Amino acid sequence: MNKSDLIKVIAEVPELSKQQAELALKAFCDAITSALKSGDKVTLPELGTFSITKRAERPGRNPRTGEEMTIKARSVAKFKPGKALSDAVN
Repeated sequence: MNKSDLIKVIAEVPELSKQQAELALKAFCDAITSALKSGDKVTLPELGTFSITKRAERPGRNPRTGEEMTIKARSVAKFKPGKALSDAVN
Protein backbone atom coordinates (compact mmCIF):
# COMPACT_ATOMS: atom_id res chain seq x y z
CA MET A 1 0.00 0.00 0.00
CA ASN A 2 1.35 3.41 -0.93
CA LYS A 3 0.32 6.93 0.11
CA SER A 4 -2.44 7.33 -2.49
CA ASP A 5 -3.90 3.91 -1.60
CA LEU A 6 -3.95 4.88 2.08
CA ILE A 7 -5.67 8.18 1.25
CA LYS A 8 -8.35 6.27 -0.70
CA VAL A 9 -8.98 3.97 2.26
CA ILE A 10 -9.20 6.91 4.68
CA ALA A 11 -11.55 8.73 2.26
CA GLU A 12 -13.99 5.80 2.42
CA VAL A 13 -15.12 7.11 5.81
CA PRO A 14 -18.55 8.69 5.23
CA GLU A 15 -18.52 12.44 4.61
CA LEU A 16 -14.74 12.57 4.10
CA SER A 17 -13.33 13.69 0.75
CA LYS A 18 -9.99 12.62 -0.71
CA GLN A 19 -8.60 16.10 -0.05
CA GLN A 20 -9.64 15.91 3.61
CA ALA A 21 -8.17 12.42 3.90
CA GLU A 22 -4.89 13.64 2.40
CA LEU A 23 -4.79 16.56 4.86
CA ALA A 24 -5.50 14.19 7.77
CA LEU A 25 -2.67 11.85 6.71
CA LYS A 26 -0.27 14.78 6.26
CA ALA A 27 -1.19 16.14 9.70
CA PHE A 28 -0.62 12.69 11.24
CA CYS A 29 2.81 12.33 9.62
CA ASP A 30 3.80 15.91 10.50
CA ALA A 31 2.78 15.40 14.14
CA ILE A 32 4.88 12.23 14.45
CA THR A 33 7.85 13.86 12.71
CA SER A 34 7.65 16.93 14.94
CA ALA A 35 7.47 14.83 18.12
CA LEU A 36 10.45 12.69 17.07
CA LYS A 37 12.50 15.78 16.16
CA SER A 38 11.95 17.15 19.66
CA GLY A 39 13.10 13.85 21.19
CA ASP A 40 9.68 12.56 22.25
CA LYS A 41 8.39 9.04 21.82
CA VAL A 42 5.00 8.55 20.08
CA THR A 43 2.95 5.64 21.43
CA LEU A 44 -0.27 4.56 19.73
CA PRO A 45 -1.60 1.49 21.61
CA GLU A 46 -3.38 -0.06 18.61
CA LEU A 47 -0.44 0.57 16.25
CA GLY A 48 2.90 0.75 18.05
CA THR A 49 5.65 3.08 19.20
CA PHE A 50 7.76 5.48 17.14
CA SER A 51 11.05 6.52 18.71
CA ILE A 52 14.53 7.82 17.92
CA THR A 53 17.66 5.72 18.37
CA LYS A 54 21.20 7.09 18.33
CA ARG A 55 23.75 5.26 16.18
CA ALA A 56 27.36 5.72 17.20
CA GLU A 57 30.16 6.62 14.82
CA ARG A 58 31.59 3.44 13.33
CA PRO A 59 34.16 2.23 10.81
CA GLY A 60 32.96 1.30 7.35
CA ARG A 61 34.19 0.58 3.86
CA ASN A 62 33.49 2.32 0.56
CA PRO A 63 31.90 -0.44 -1.59
CA ARG A 64 33.33 0.94 -4.83
CA THR A 65 36.95 1.39 -3.80
CA GLY A 66 37.25 -0.77 -0.70
CA GLU A 67 38.73 2.26 1.09
CA GLU A 68 38.14 2.39 4.84
CA MET A 69 36.09 5.32 6.09
CA THR A 70 34.26 6.52 9.17
CA ILE A 71 30.46 6.54 9.15
CA LYS A 72 29.20 9.52 11.15
CA ALA A 73 26.98 9.19 14.23
CA ARG A 74 23.31 9.86 13.54
CA SER A 75 19.79 9.59 14.86
CA VAL A 76 17.48 7.00 13.29
CA ALA A 77 13.69 6.69 13.49
CA LYS A 78 12.52 3.34 14.84
CA PHE A 79 9.10 1.66 14.96
CA LYS A 80 8.11 -1.12 17.33
CA PRO A 81 4.71 -2.67 16.57
CA GLY A 82 2.20 -2.85 19.41
CA LYS A 83 0.64 -6.08 20.67
CA ALA A 84 -2.68 -5.41 18.89
CA LEU A 85 -0.93 -4.96 15.52
CA SER A 86 1.30 -7.99 16.04
CA ASP A 87 -1.70 -10.14 16.99
CA ALA A 88 -3.68 -8.88 13.98
CA VAL A 89 -1.04 -9.89 11.43
CA ASN A 90 -0.20 -13.25 13.00
